[in-house]
Amino acid sequence: MTVVITRATEADGPLIASLLAAAGLPTEGLADHLATALVGRDGAAVVASAALELYGDAALLRSVAVAPSSRGCGVGQRMTRAALDVADERGARAVYLFTTTAGDFFARHFGFRPSTRAEVPTAVQQSVEFTSACPATALVMVREIGR
Repeated sequence: MTVVITRATEADGPLIASLLAAAGLPTEGLADHLATALVGRDGAAVVASAALELYGDAALLRSVAVAPSSRGCGVGQRMTRAALDVADERGARAVYLFTTTAGDFFARHFGFRPSTRAEVPTAVQQSVEFTSACPATALVMVREIGR
């Protein structure tokens, strides 16, 4: 299996939404951030996704998902690394995320650390992820981006 990571297109929106729904992840607000979304393709099939919401010098990492058939091969790590690279290219100094299941993954592989909802910048607090898509019990994590 060779997964190629590319920028998402408008046509990828429904494919990403299906991938997220199958993984039990929220799809609300995704269409507004396709310009900063990435997909992992195995041939013509979209088997992975990651997206960023940009808010000035802060970013929200969301929609990191890998199809069951592509798990265990490092695809999730590659997708996350590519998304962090986009955040860096776009001038983000910190990346936030919300998770109910993958805190260990993000901490171990990428140095994310636990944070609190109160520490999330006001602009990020306006996101659909913050206001309604993610449960209030979700773990908030942050990773500063070195410059």
